[in-house]
Amino acid sequence: MADIKYYDVILKPVLTEKSMSGYAEKRYTFLVHTDANKSQIKEAVEKMFDGAKVKKVNTMNLDGKTRRRGQVFGKTAKTKKAIVWLTEDSKEIEIFSGL
Repeated sequence: MADIKYYDVILKPVLTEKSMSGYAEKRYTFLVHTDANKSQIKEAVEKMFDGAKVKKVNTMNLDGKTRRRGQVFGKTAKTKKAIVWLTEDSKEIEIFSGL
């Protein structure tokens, strides 16, 4: 397993209608490094965003989609999504506050 630093764990937030519906419940969705585990994701969120306290983390591994270019078939890269629940006394994450 590779040595992943906390700033390499979270790649970008997922901004979809379904993920935005969870902001009121302090539930945030991120694309994360494929080798990151739940404890690394929890540590990264708490270090990157001041005042954030993680209650629970759910992860899902997404296989790459099959794509075709002419007669050649290929696959896109695998990804991993993490849904992070914050505690009730935790501050909200600022990058989502204006949405």
